[in-house]
Amino acid sequence: MNKKTYSISELSKEFDLTTRSIRFYEDQQLLFPSRRGQTRVYSSQDKVRLKLILRGKRLGFSLAETRELFELWDETLTGSEKQLYLLMDKINEKRTDLEQQLRDIAILQQELDNAEARCKETLNELKQKQRPE
Repeated sequence: MNKKTYSISELSKEFDLTTRSIRFYEDQQLLFPSRRGQTRVYSSQDKVRLKLILRGKRLGFSLAETRELFELWDETLTGSEKQLYLLMDKINEKRTDLEQQLRDIAILQQELDNAEARCKETLNELKQKQRPE
């Protein structure tokens, strides 16, 4: 049986987050716990949203992008064509960004290889000069 509500400490432990991070997502209007006195009570929907926030973060989505997707999803019970197109656009943007980062990394690796080769060459020249003739 699935639990219907969660405390902030339960979600914190399950997702390996600080309670401060969860409160931050609440402040950013990504989570909407109810209250029992001073205690936050998170629903199953909040738990799913937290999981999606973290997944989006791993994929490089900003919190604003995640909020935009949530808002579109909240417009309908099952999502919408508009939301799916937006998500596909965001995925393509992230893919393009990653491809550029890969090219940049390859260039940087080549520059490091070249710098290392020059260092080795200079070290060999220095060793040659230090040898007694």
